[in-house]
Amino acid sequence: MKICVYGPGAIGGHLAGRLAKGGAELSVVARGAQLAAIRERGLTVRAADGEMHSRPRASDNPAELGPQDAVVVCTKVPALPGVAAAIAPLLGPNTAVAFVTNGIPWWYFDRHGGTMDGARIPEVDPGDAVRNAVGVQRVLGGVIYSACSVAEPGVIEVSSRTSKLVLGEPDNSRSERAVALATAFKSGGLPCSVSGDIRTEVWGKLLNNLANGPICLLTRRNIRDTFAEPVLREAARQVVEEGLAIAAAMGRPVPTTAEDRINLSVNIPHKPSILQDLEMGRPMEIDALFQVPLRLARECGVPTPVLSLTVALAVQAAIAAGLHYPSGKKAGS
Repeated sequence: MKICVYGPGAIGGHLAGRLAKGGAELSVVARGAQLAAIRERGLTVRAADGEMHSRPRASDNPAELGPQDAVVVCTKVPALPGVAAAIAPLLGPNTAVAFVTNGIPWWYFDRHGGTMDGARIPEVDPGDAVRNAVGVQRVLGGVIYSACSVAEPGVIEVSSRTSKLVLGEPDNSRSERAVALATAFKSGGLPCSVSGDIRTEVWGKLLNNLANGPICLLTRRNIRDTFAEPVLREAARQVVEEGLAIAAAMGRPVPTTAEDRINLSVNIPHKPSILQDLEMGRPMEIDALFQVPLRLARECGVPTPVLSLTVALAVQAAIAAGLHYPSGKKAGS
């Protein structure tokens, strides 16, 4: 299977390593130091089940890689307009595009049903750039549980002992293309399933992001060290309770408790990706992870006092760092 990973950073690099291990005909769209390192030394993934080394075709120009059977987009949400502008050469008539991204995805209301069917989420796809470039008919949703970081260019460290990927069609069908892509990941040793309700999976992962992201962004510490403080752990628990209420109001109740959700990651010495972005001076996924869920909560009439407070503080930290701008404003305005 010919597969391209678009954005082989921490998560994308891990997924690329798994696909290569499983025998996929792999290519990656990368840039900067990551591209240079992969070209020179290949891609190394260090995980609990061993070290994986591969030499995928790597380019910053998708036209050099050509049409694929599947594309796995792993960029940060703020980078999606750039993906939209460049992805066309990777798309053949039947190419599936799996978006393994954080937060509420741009396609969330497509093939959703009900009064919200087809509603846009302009915070994550301004001007319908991704929608127009990719097409809803190609989309697979993706939810990843894997604590990863780029140890150095071309080297990915996976700090979680177990990882898993969930794929799903927006119409909740079990398609051949979703099963084929899941099989490619499983062949590389990554547990991967096809969900019949990918939106509930999105909310399940988002609960982790809401609990860990804003608070760790403020403490500047990893999850384990942050939640060793009982007051902060209790705040995170309340955030998850509010997130569960939003998901239920959206018709996607997540079958978990707040305490169980907190326990999934509370002992991992890992910095959430949004804190990594702050420390590296990269654009931050404030809108997809935090602002869109809060907007949906307001529209559904769900009170979110603790989440609103932690997000407001996190947004101020991001603005102060010059890595996020209030809606409608640009740098320097």
